[in-house]
Amino acid sequence: MLAGCSAEAPAEGATPAQNLHTEIVRELPHDPAAFTQGLEISGGTLYESTGLTGQSWVRATEFSSGVEQARADLPREMFGEGITVAGETVWQLTWKHGVAFARDRDTLTEQRQVRYDGEGWGLCAQPDRLVMSNGSDTLTFRDPATFAPTGSVDVTLDGHPLDQLNELECGSDGFVYANVWTTDTIARIDPATGTVTGQIDAANLRAALPGSLSDPNAVLNGIAQIPGTDRFLLTGKNWPRMFEVRFTG
Repeated sequence: MLAGCSAEAPAEGATPAQNLHTEIVRELPHDPAAFTQGLEISGGTLYESTGLTGQSWVRATEFSSGVEQARADLPREMFGEGITVAGETVWQLTWKHGVAFARDRDTLTEQRQVRYDGEGWGLCAQPDRLVMSNGSDTLTFRDPATFAPTGSVDVTLDGHPLDQLNELECGSDGFVYANVWTTDTIARIDPATGTVTGQIDAANLRAALPGSLSDPNAVLNGIAQIPGTDRFLLTGKNWPRMFEVRFTG
């Protein structure tokens, strides 16, 4: 059973979530010093944000070659969280400071800061809105230009609340994919209803890592769909590998 998920039987009338797993297509190198909080691919560029106080940054690399194109460090007192690309802007969250950074997508130069209430965890972009998590069972929708909240939805699995929603990816299929904090599971969420329609077991990725990760914080976190494909790029905090995968039944 997932952390943050009720152990109760499915609520009456609830549609059971589909059980899926990750099929590894290929492995790619990943910076083992990166405490990954956000991951996204846009326009051939891989964007990654990291956390930890005094060590948080966002970086843009060419996805095909891994060559760094731009990098920006957060103020030392801030703990970075998720990122997404909306038009010409990269939005970057902070954990407890209630600040979102709007950055130029090419240079990662800060354009402005916007305040928000509560914690920031994950972030992704749909065509007309942003979707944000805060570690609870609620996803908040935001205006992609102003970052103002425009609505929310409560997430349920088998009719029960599912919290600990962390890094997000807005898939081309319309679903929101969410890492469930401290687990090897990704939830596939219908953002119109909040219903978890699929549970993706990614435990085989940890098993494929070289050596062992003794740090309990080195968990699965980082999900980015590869544009124009049905494949996703997955990694974890301080993992030495990224995995290109398909979600299969």
